[in-house]
Amino acid sequence: MSGLNSLSLEQLKTLIEINGRINSNYSDINALLVYILESAMRLVHCESSSLLLNKEDGSLRFVVALGPKGAEAQNIPVSKKSIAGWVSENNKSLILNNVPSDPRFSTTVQDKTGYVSRNMIAIPMRVKGKCIGVIELLNKADALHFNDDDLAVLESLADQAGIAYTNADSYRSAKYQLSVLASKIENGPDYHPFVARSPVVLDLLHVISEVAKTNTTILITGESGVGKELFAEQLHTKSERREKPFVRVNCAALSPALLESELFGHVKGAFTDAVSDRIGRFEASDGGTIFLDEIGELSLDLQAKLLRVLQEHKFEKVGSNETISVDVRVVAATNRNLEKMVSEGLFRSDLYYRLNVVPINIPPLRERREDIEPLASFFLDKFSRETKKNFTGFSNSALRLLYDYYWPGNVRELENSIERACVLGRPPVIQADDLRLSSFTQASQKTQPGSSPDGEIESLASEIADADDKTLKTAINSFKAAYIKKILDETSWNQTKAGQILGIQRTYVSRLMNELNIR
Repeated sequence: MSGLNSLSLEQLKTLIEINGRINSNYSDINALLVYILESAMRLVHCESSSLLLNKEDGSLRFVVALGPKGAEAQNIPVSKKSIAGWVSENNKSLILNNVPSDPRFSTTVQDKTGYVSRNMIAIPMRVKGKCIGVIELLNKADALHFNDDDLAVLESLADQAGIAYTNADSYRSAKYQLSVLASKIENGPDYHPFVARSPVVLDLLHVISEVAKTNTTILITGESGVGKELFAEQLHTKSERREKPFVRVNCAALSPALLESELFGHVKGAFTDAVSDRIGRFEASDGGTIFLDEIGELSLDLQAKLLRVLQEHKFEKVGSNETISVDVRVVAATNRNLEKMVSEGLFRSDLYYRLNVVPINIPPLRERREDIEPLASFFLDKFSRETKKNFTGFSNSALRLLYDYYWPGNVRELENSIERACVLGRPPVIQADDLRLSSFTQASQKTQPGSSPDGEIESLASEIADADDKTLKTAINSFKAAYIKKILDETSWNQTKAGQILGIQRTYVSRLMNELNIR
């Protein structure tokens, strides 16, 4: 870069200082990106700066933005036909001193943030000659124009930044792989490895680490398939009870009569098939943790007996008058609305409040999309071994589909999809068609067959806003009920067909109809 010869001594000193710092700070990749932008603004005085990265799904997105409207610009997707898109595609720098007049200028960010771009310099951030992102600087100070000297110093910075970012990303990836291996070693063969990258789940793990130190009863809520059992395992393995049993019970898998025997045990002759004494799951988990999944399926009679165990740590086996005492921590889970069940008399309020001492809500996969790629890679590695096929990754189109899909079945559906792709696909990479995902993607919800036009949505929103109860929860349930009823109307109330359009199981359609009082 011949332009470097025109740099001032101060600028060269600054570049050397920046180079030393960005190549030693691998611990926090976000802090590194912020420092890169701050350094760029320090070298070339301007009002705003932003850094866009080419993401795994093929999109170009703002990851860091500094300046008056920086926070509002973050994570906005950018068209490949925009100025930044052109720089990324062509791997060339641009100086534009009249941004609005350029045909590539897109007003998307300006419309969303209200920040007006006058002039701009945009530089590709490269690794081994390949563009991995774009650094943009906007509105040079004192209404001056960007020039070739600015370009020379920023291209030098961008080259250093690309190397530093790759090193930091490799460090983060290695750290993640080590955490997965550590999870396997620490938890042992009886527990699942825990894979997560999203801030919301990492925050939940921090909460779980603190709560695990106590004996408090925990209620885990979340949609079907989000991995509630894995969070329960984390509570146990991080607690002082980790060396004691962790016992799992699916309360929806057995009838009330059999479930009582399963939980509390029975004595010989208690009922027709009781040919010998049997200890129950509570007794088996003494000193450890019992995980009661689908707690909302318990009968009212069993709810009363569970409440006693929680309060007194005592119970009797079926057919016995002998009281047994246990030291057990209870972790319960449900995908049902227990508050609504309490109001309907289907769940005891005293048990609900006893269980809900520390509630932990697991967000659905569509709300923590940072976890999609690491989870998909984990499942790909697992099923590649099982199918004896040497898959090395995903095609760009497959990754885009994974990120765009709505995932109504959450992590469980993702796992099943990757297993299916490994069975049907051909190495070395999984293609989009191998995933066999339906058209129910997040992007296509608005155009899904049977979805409401804008006018109907606005009408429904107006009705909800005029209602006495204006809470967000009520509004969401009202919309869900109206939308599901519309789909049912269009399928002549065929729940199987409605489930296919909605991207959920027929049984879940039936459950939603009951919960939302759809008739």
